[in-house]
Amino acid sequence: MIDRRILIGWAAWLFAAGASAASLTIGVLQRADDQRRDPQRVALAYPFQPGGSAAAAVQMAVKESQFQLDAAKLLVSIEMREVHSADEARGSVQQWARAGAGAVVLDLPSAWVVSAAPGAGVPLFNVGDSTEGARQQTCLPHLFHTLPTERMRADAIAQTLLARRWQRVLVLHGPSTDDASRLAVVQAAIKRFGLKPVAVRPFKRSADPRERDLSNPLLLTGAAAGGEYDAVWVIDSDGEFARGLPYRTALPRPVVGDAGLVAEAWAPHFDRYGAPQLAHRFAKAAQRPMTSNDWAAYIATKAVLQAALEDGATPTASRLLKSLTRPDFTLDGFKGVRLSFRGWDHQLRQPMLLTDGVGVIATAPVEGVMHPKNVLDTLGTDAAESACKVAP
Repeated sequence: MIDRRILIGWAAWLFAAGASAASLTIGVLQRADDQRRDPQRVALAYPFQPGGSAAAAVQMAVKESQFQLDAAKLLVSIEMREVHSADEARGSVQQWARAGAGAVVLDLPSAWVVSAAPGAGVPLFNVGDSTEGARQQTCLPHLFHTLPTERMRADAIAQTLLARRWQRVLVLHGPSTDDASRLAVVQAAIKRFGLKPVAVRPFKRSADPRERDLSNPLLLTGAAAGGEYDAVWVIDSDGEFARGLPYRTALPRPVVGDAGLVAEAWAPHFDRYGAPQLAHRFAKAAQRPMTSNDWAAYIATKAVLQAALEDGATPTASRLLKSLTRPDFTLDGFKGVRLSFRGWDHQLRQPMLLTDGVGVIATAPVEGVMHPKNVLDTLGTDAAESACKVAP
Protein backbone atom coordinates (compact mmCIF):
# COMPACT_ATOMS: atom_id res chain seq x y z
CA MET A 1 0.00 0.00 0.00
CA ILE A 2 1.08 3.59 -0.65
CA ASP A 3 2.02 5.48 2.50
CA ARG A 4 -0.75 7.89 3.53
CA ARG A 5 1.87 10.59 4.15
CA ILE A 6 3.06 10.29 0.55
CA LEU A 7 -0.49 10.79 -0.74
CA ILE A 8 -1.00 13.82 1.48
CA GLY A 9 2.34 15.28 0.36
CA TRP A 10 1.53 14.68 -3.32
CA ALA A 11 -1.88 16.32 -2.97
CA ALA A 12 -0.31 19.31 -1.23
CA TRP A 13 2.24 19.66 -4.05
CA LEU A 14 -0.49 19.56 -6.67
CA PHE A 15 -2.49 22.19 -4.78
CA ALA A 16 0.56 24.44 -4.49
CA ALA A 17 1.44 23.98 -8.17
CA GLY A 18 -2.12 24.79 -9.22
CA ALA A 19 -2.23 27.80 -6.95
CA SER A 20 0.92 29.26 -8.47
CA ALA A 21 0.05 28.41 -12.08
CA ALA A 22 -0.74 31.15 -14.57
CA SER A 23 -3.78 30.80 -16.81
CA LEU A 24 -4.46 31.46 -20.48
CA THR A 25 -7.88 31.42 -22.13
CA ILE A 26 -8.21 30.89 -25.88
CA GLY A 27 -11.63 31.57 -27.38
CA VAL A 28 -12.91 29.80 -30.50
CA LEU A 29 -15.70 31.61 -32.34
CA GLN A 30 -17.57 30.14 -35.28
CA ARG A 31 -20.83 30.61 -37.14
CA ALA A 32 -23.73 28.56 -35.78
CA ASP A 33 -25.41 27.91 -39.12
CA ASP A 34 -22.29 27.54 -41.25
CA GLN A 35 -23.43 25.82 -44.45
CA ARG A 36 -19.86 24.73 -45.17
CA ARG A 37 -20.11 22.28 -42.26
CA ASP A 38 -23.40 20.76 -43.38
CA PRO A 39 -22.81 16.97 -43.31
CA GLN A 40 -23.97 16.51 -46.89
CA ARG A 41 -21.56 19.17 -48.15
CA VAL A 42 -18.69 17.95 -45.98
CA ALA A 43 -19.15 14.49 -47.49
CA LEU A 44 -18.44 15.95 -50.95
CA ALA A 45 -15.00 17.14 -49.75
CA TYR A 46 -14.79 20.17 -52.02
CA PRO A 47 -11.42 21.96 -52.05
CA PHE A 48 -11.09 24.86 -49.59
CA GLN A 49 -14.03 23.66 -47.47
CA PRO A 50 -13.67 22.84 -43.75
CA GLY A 51 -14.28 19.28 -42.68
CA GLY A 52 -15.57 20.18 -39.22
CA SER A 53 -15.19 22.54 -36.30
CA ALA A 54 -11.97 24.52 -35.85
CA ALA A 55 -12.09 23.58 -32.16
CA ALA A 56 -10.66 20.13 -32.94
CA ALA A 57 -7.40 21.60 -34.24
CA VAL A 58 -7.21 24.11 -31.37
CA GLN A 59 -7.60 21.33 -28.83
CA MET A 60 -4.94 19.19 -30.51
CA ALA A 61 -2.45 22.07 -30.57
CA VAL A 62 -2.89 22.55 -26.82
CA LYS A 63 -2.58 18.83 -26.16
CA GLU A 64 0.66 18.63 -28.16
CA SER A 65 2.15 21.47 -26.10
CA GLN A 66 1.04 20.06 -22.74
CA PHE A 67 4.55 19.04 -21.60
CA GLN A 68 5.93 22.55 -22.11
CA LEU A 69 2.80 24.09 -20.59
CA ASP A 70 3.12 21.92 -17.49
CA ALA A 71 6.80 22.81 -17.15
CA ALA A 72 5.91 26.51 -17.37
CA LYS A 73 2.97 26.02 -14.94
CA LEU A 74 0.61 27.49 -17.50
CA LEU A 75 -3.01 26.32 -17.46
CA VAL A 76 -4.73 26.72 -20.84
CA SER A 77 -8.49 26.65 -21.23
CA ILE A 78 -10.45 26.63 -24.51
CA GLU A 79 -13.85 28.28 -24.71
CA MET A 80 -16.00 27.47 -27.73
CA ARG A 81 -18.91 29.66 -28.86
CA GLU A 82 -21.23 29.70 -31.86
CA VAL A 83 -22.85 32.93 -33.02
CA HIS A 84 -25.68 33.75 -35.41
CA SER A 85 -24.72 37.26 -36.53
CA ALA A 86 -21.91 39.78 -36.83
CA ASP A 87 -23.30 41.62 -33.79
CA GLU A 88 -23.15 38.46 -31.70
CA ALA A 89 -19.59 37.87 -32.89
CA ARG A 90 -18.56 41.37 -31.84
CA GLY A 91 -20.23 40.95 -28.46
CA SER A 92 -18.49 37.63 -27.78
CA VAL A 93 -15.06 39.02 -28.67
CA GLN A 94 -15.61 42.01 -26.39
CA GLN A 95 -16.74 39.74 -23.54
CA TRP A 96 -13.61 37.64 -23.88
CA ALA A 97 -11.45 40.75 -23.97
CA ARG A 98 -13.04 42.10 -20.76
CA ALA A 99 -12.60 38.71 -19.09
CA GLY A 100 -8.86 38.73 -19.84
CA ALA A 101 -8.70 36.12 -22.60
CA GLY A 102 -5.32 35.78 -24.28
CA ALA A 103 -6.49 35.26 -27.87
CA VAL A 104 -9.54 34.41 -29.97
CA VAL A 105 -9.63 32.13 -33.03
CA LEU A 106 -12.21 33.33 -35.58
CA ASP A 107 -13.78 30.93 -38.08
CA LEU A 108 -16.22 33.49 -39.48
CA PRO A 109 -17.22 35.13 -42.79
CA SER A 110 -15.28 38.20 -43.86
CA ALA A 111 -18.02 40.68 -42.93
CA TRP A 112 -18.27 39.20 -39.45
CA VAL A 113 -14.50 39.41 -38.95
CA VAL A 114 -14.60 43.05 -40.08
CA SER A 115 -17.37 43.72 -37.56
CA ALA A 116 -15.86 41.82 -34.62
CA ALA A 117 -12.24 42.91 -34.86
CA PRO A 118 -12.19 46.71 -34.22
CA GLY A 119 -11.76 47.74 -30.60
CA ALA A 120 -11.12 44.21 -29.32
CA GLY A 121 -7.52 44.64 -28.21
CA VAL A 122 -7.08 40.89 -27.72
CA PRO A 123 -5.11 39.08 -30.48
CA LEU A 124 -7.53 37.69 -33.07
CA PHE A 125 -6.72 34.96 -35.58
CA ASN A 126 -8.73 34.66 -38.80
CA VAL A 127 -8.69 30.97 -39.74
CA GLY A 128 -11.80 30.76 -41.93
CA ASP A 129 -11.86 33.63 -44.43
CA SER A 130 -9.59 33.83 -47.48
CA THR A 131 -10.78 37.11 -49.01
CA GLU A 132 -8.75 40.30 -49.05
CA GLY A 133 -11.39 42.37 -47.21
CA ALA A 134 -10.42 41.40 -43.69
CA ARG A 135 -6.75 41.92 -44.53
CA GLN A 136 -7.01 45.25 -46.37
CA GLN A 137 -10.17 47.00 -45.16
CA THR A 138 -9.80 45.86 -41.55
CA CYS A 139 -6.19 46.77 -41.00
CA LEU A 140 -5.61 46.28 -37.27
CA PRO A 141 -2.46 45.55 -35.24
CA HIS A 142 -4.15 42.77 -33.24
CA LEU A 143 -5.67 40.90 -36.23
CA PHE A 144 -3.69 37.99 -37.71
CA HIS A 145 -4.49 35.64 -40.62
CA THR A 146 -3.27 32.04 -40.86
CA LEU A 147 -5.49 30.85 -43.73
CA PRO A 148 -3.96 31.72 -47.13
CA THR A 149 -5.67 34.36 -49.23
CA GLU A 150 -7.29 33.72 -52.59
CA ARG A 151 -4.43 35.65 -54.14
CA MET A 152 -1.86 33.37 -52.49
CA ARG A 153 -3.66 30.38 -54.00
CA ALA A 154 -3.84 32.01 -57.42
CA ASP A 155 -0.17 33.02 -57.34
CA ALA A 156 0.83 29.48 -56.37
CA ILE A 157 -1.05 28.02 -59.34
CA ALA A 158 0.29 30.66 -61.73
CA GLN A 159 3.87 29.95 -60.60
CA THR A 160 3.31 26.22 -61.10
CA LEU A 161 1.97 26.73 -64.62
CA LEU A 162 4.91 29.00 -65.42
CA ALA A 163 7.43 26.44 -64.13
CA ARG A 164 5.91 23.79 -66.39
CA ARG A 165 5.66 26.17 -69.35
CA TRP A 166 1.91 25.77 -69.49
CA GLN A 167 1.56 29.43 -70.37
CA ARG A 168 -1.58 29.50 -72.53
CA VAL A 169 -4.52 29.40 -70.14
CA LEU A 170 -8.24 29.02 -70.82
CA VAL A 171 -10.17 30.55 -67.90
CA LEU A 172 -13.69 29.38 -67.01
CA HIS A 173 -15.63 31.18 -64.27
CA GLY A 174 -19.00 30.81 -62.57
CA PRO A 175 -21.86 33.30 -62.25
CA SER A 176 -21.72 34.17 -58.53
CA THR A 177 -20.43 37.36 -56.93
CA ASP A 178 -17.64 35.37 -55.26
CA ASP A 179 -16.66 33.96 -58.65
CA ALA A 180 -16.45 37.49 -60.09
CA SER A 181 -14.14 38.72 -57.35
CA ARG A 182 -11.99 35.61 -57.57
CA LEU A 183 -11.79 35.96 -61.36
CA ALA A 184 -10.16 39.37 -60.87
CA VAL A 185 -7.63 37.77 -58.51
CA VAL A 186 -6.83 35.01 -61.02
CA GLN A 187 -6.41 37.51 -63.85
CA ALA A 188 -4.02 39.53 -61.67
CA ALA A 189 -1.95 36.38 -60.98
CA ILE A 190 -1.89 35.47 -64.69
CA LYS A 191 -0.62 38.95 -65.49
CA ARG A 192 1.87 38.98 -62.59
CA PHE A 193 3.65 35.86 -63.83
CA GLY A 194 3.44 36.49 -67.55
CA LEU A 195 0.93 33.82 -68.54
CA LYS A 196 -1.29 34.24 -71.61
CA PRO A 197 -5.08 34.10 -71.17
CA VAL A 198 -6.32 32.45 -74.38
CA ALA A 199 -9.96 33.17 -73.48
CA VAL A 200 -12.16 33.92 -70.48
CA ARG A 201 -15.52 32.14 -70.65
CA PRO A 202 -18.47 32.01 -68.22
CA PHE A 203 -20.17 28.77 -67.30
CA LYS A 204 -23.58 28.22 -65.76
CA ARG A 205 -25.16 25.05 -64.44
CA SER A 206 -28.58 24.95 -66.06
CA ALA A 207 -31.14 22.50 -67.37
CA ASP A 208 -32.40 25.07 -69.87
CA PRO A 209 -31.64 23.85 -73.45
CA ARG A 210 -31.05 27.45 -74.47
CA GLU A 211 -28.11 27.61 -72.06
CA ARG A 212 -26.50 24.30 -72.92
CA ASP A 213 -23.42 26.05 -74.28
CA LEU A 214 -22.80 27.44 -70.78
CA SER A 215 -22.95 24.08 -69.00
CA ASN A 216 -21.28 21.68 -71.43
CA PRO A 217 -17.55 21.19 -70.75
CA LEU A 218 -16.86 20.06 -74.33
CA LEU A 219 -18.48 23.14 -75.80
CA LEU A 220 -16.84 25.48 -73.26
CA THR A 221 -13.38 24.09 -73.99
CA GLY A 222 -13.81 23.41 -77.72
CA ALA A 223 -12.69 25.40 -80.76
CA ALA A 224 -14.86 28.37 -79.80
CA ALA A 225 -12.84 28.71 -76.58
CA GLY A 226 -10.03 30.44 -78.42
CA GLY A 227 -7.91 27.73 -79.98
CA GLU A 228 -4.96 25.97 -78.39
CA TYR A 229 -4.37 26.16 -74.63
CA ASP A 230 -2.04 24.43 -72.20
CA ALA A 231 -4.31 24.35 -69.14
CA VAL A 232 -7.89 25.12 -68.08
CA TRP A 233 -8.23 27.29 -64.98
CA VAL A 234 -11.69 26.90 -63.45
CA ILE A 235 -13.15 29.31 -60.89
CA ASP A 236 -16.15 27.79 -59.15
CA SER A 237 -16.90 28.87 -55.58
CA ASP A 238 -19.80 26.43 -55.39
CA GLY A 239 -17.61 23.56 -56.61
CA GLU A 240 -20.25 21.46 -58.35
CA PHE A 241 -19.31 22.33 -61.94
CA ALA A 242 -15.56 22.24 -61.31
CA ARG A 243 -15.50 18.72 -59.92
CA GLY A 244 -16.91 17.36 -63.20
CA LEU A 245 -14.47 19.20 -65.46
CA PRO A 246 -11.22 17.16 -65.34
CA TYR A 247 -10.99 14.58 -68.17
CA ARG A 248 -14.00 16.15 -69.91
CA THR A 249 -12.24 18.99 -71.77
CA ALA A 250 -12.20 19.08 -75.57
CA LEU A 251 -8.41 18.93 -75.57
CA PRO A 252 -6.45 16.59 -73.26
CA ARG A 253 -5.23 19.32 -70.94
CA PRO A 254 -4.80 19.65 -67.15
CA VAL A 255 -7.46 21.42 -65.10
CA VAL A 256 -6.33 23.70 -62.28
CA GLY A 257 -7.93 26.11 -59.82
CA ASP A 258 -11.00 24.72 -58.07
CA ALA A 259 -10.57 21.18 -59.43
CA GLY A 260 -7.76 19.04 -60.78
CA LEU A 261 -4.62 20.66 -59.40
CA VAL A 262 -5.50 22.98 -56.51
CA ALA A 263 -3.39 25.09 -54.15
CA GLU A 264 -4.05 24.38 -50.47
CA ALA A 265 -2.56 25.39 -47.13
CA TRP A 266 -2.61 21.72 -46.13
CA ALA A 267 -3.06 18.31 -47.68
CA PRO A 268 -3.44 15.24 -45.42
CA HIS A 269 -1.23 13.16 -47.77
CA PHE A 270 1.78 15.54 -47.71
CA ASP A 271 4.72 13.23 -46.97
CA ARG A 272 7.61 15.52 -45.95
CA TYR A 273 8.87 17.54 -42.96
CA GLY A 274 6.95 15.55 -40.34
CA ALA A 275 3.62 16.27 -42.05
CA PRO A 276 2.48 12.59 -42.05
CA GLN A 277 2.82 12.47 -38.27
CA LEU A 278 0.76 15.66 -37.86
CA ALA A 279 -1.90 14.37 -40.26
CA HIS A 280 -2.06 11.04 -38.42
CA ARG A 281 -2.39 12.69 -34.99
CA PHE A 282 -5.22 14.90 -36.21
CA ALA A 283 -7.06 12.08 -37.98
CA LYS A 284 -6.84 10.00 -34.80
CA ALA A 285 -8.07 12.83 -32.58
CA ALA A 286 -10.80 14.26 -34.84
CA GLN A 287 -11.78 11.12 -36.78
CA ARG A 288 -11.43 12.95 -40.10
CA PRO A 289 -8.65 14.23 -42.38
CA MET A 290 -7.01 17.57 -41.64
CA THR A 291 -8.10 20.33 -44.01
CA SER A 292 -6.52 23.71 -44.74
CA ASN A 293 -8.94 25.33 -42.28
CA ASP A 294 -7.90 22.86 -39.59
CA TRP A 295 -4.25 23.56 -40.23
CA ALA A 296 -4.92 27.31 -40.02
CA ALA A 297 -6.62 26.88 -36.63
CA TYR A 298 -3.83 24.57 -35.45
CA ILE A 299 -1.00 26.93 -36.40
CA ALA A 300 -2.86 29.94 -34.94
CA THR A 301 -3.08 28.14 -31.60
CA LYS A 302 0.57 27.09 -31.78
CA ALA A 303 1.48 30.74 -32.38
CA VAL A 304 -0.39 31.82 -29.24
CA LEU A 305 1.16 29.07 -27.11
CA GLN A 306 4.66 29.73 -28.43
CA ALA A 307 4.29 33.45 -27.72
CA ALA A 308 3.13 32.69 -24.18
CA LEU A 309 5.95 30.22 -23.49
CA GLU A 310 8.69 32.40 -24.99
CA ASP A 311 7.63 35.42 -22.95
CA GLY A 312 7.91 33.51 -19.69
CA ALA A 313 5.63 35.85 -17.75
CA THR A 314 1.94 35.57 -16.98
CA PRO A 315 0.35 35.79 -20.44
CA THR A 316 -1.87 38.79 -21.09
CA ALA A 317 -3.35 39.97 -24.37
CA SER A 318 -0.88 42.86 -24.57
CA ARG A 319 2.15 40.68 -23.82
CA LEU A 320 1.07 38.06 -26.35
CA LEU A 321 0.55 40.74 -28.98
CA LYS A 322 4.03 42.11 -28.32
CA SER A 323 5.56 38.65 -28.81
CA LEU A 324 3.53 37.84 -31.92
CA THR A 325 4.60 41.06 -33.64
CA ARG A 326 8.33 40.65 -32.99
CA PRO A 327 10.23 40.65 -36.32
CA ASP A 328 12.03 37.44 -35.30
CA PHE A 329 8.90 35.50 -34.27
CA THR A 330 8.73 32.34 -36.41
CA LEU A 331 6.83 29.05 -36.36
CA ASP A 332 7.32 25.48 -37.54
CA GLY A 333 4.30 24.58 -39.66
CA PHE A 334 5.51 21.18 -40.98
CA LYS A 335 6.18 22.72 -44.39
CA GLY A 336 9.97 22.74 -44.44
CA VAL A 337 10.57 26.43 -43.71
CA ARG A 338 10.02 28.74 -40.76
CA LEU A 339 6.77 30.67 -41.01
CA SER A 340 6.28 34.30 -39.97
CA PHE A 341 3.63 37.01 -40.01
CA ARG A 342 4.02 39.78 -42.57
CA GLY A 343 4.60 43.13 -40.96
CA TRP A 344 2.17 45.03 -43.18
CA ASP A 345 -1.02 42.91 -42.96
CA HIS A 346 -0.22 40.10 -40.47
CA GLN A 347 -0.84 37.40 -43.06
CA LEU A 348 1.12 34.26 -42.25
CA ARG A 349 3.85 33.63 -44.83
CA GLN A 350 3.73 29.98 -45.88
CA PRO A 351 4.43 27.63 -48.78
CA MET A 352 1.39 26.38 -50.67
CA LEU A 353 0.81 22.72 -51.46
CA LEU A 354 -0.31 21.85 -55.01
CA THR A 355 -2.43 18.72 -54.79
CA ASP A 356 -4.76 16.66 -56.97
CA GLY A 357 -6.50 15.21 -53.93
CA VAL A 358 -4.40 12.06 -53.96
CA GLY A 359 -0.85 13.36 -53.57
CA VAL A 360 1.07 16.62 -53.33
CA ILE A 361 2.39 17.25 -56.83
CA ALA A 362 4.42 20.40 -56.11
CA THR A 363 4.89 23.26 -53.69
CA ALA A 364 5.03 27.01 -54.24
CA PRO A 365 6.94 29.28 -54.37
CA VAL A 366 8.52 27.32 -57.19
CA GLU A 367 12.26 27.14 -57.70
CA GLY A 368 13.58 30.11 -59.65
CA VAL A 369 11.00 32.67 -58.50
CA MET A 370 12.88 35.52 -56.85
CA HIS A 371 12.07 38.22 -54.29
CA PRO A 372 14.37 40.92 -52.86
CA LYS A 373 13.57 40.01 -49.22
CA ASN A 374 11.54 36.83 -48.75
CA VAL A 375 10.54 34.48 -51.55
CA LEU A 376 7.35 33.58 -49.65
CA ASP A 377 6.19 37.12 -50.38
CA THR A 378 5.81 36.17 -54.05
CA LEU A 379 2.57 34.57 -52.88
CA GLY A 380 -0.15 37.11 -52.14
CA THR A 381 -0.18 40.87 -51.66
CA ASP A 382 3.34 42.25 -51.26
CA ALA A 383 4.21 45.22 -49.05
CA ALA A 384 4.41 47.81 -51.83
CA GLU A 385 0.90 47.02 -53.11
CA SER A 386 -0.84 46.50 -49.78
CA ALA A 387 -3.30 49.08 -48.49
CA CYS A 388 -2.72 47.73 -44.98
CA LYS A 389 0.22 48.97 -42.91
CA VAL A 390 -0.17 47.67 -39.36
CA ALA A 391 3.52 48.05 -38.53
CA PRO A 392 5.81 51.06 -39.06
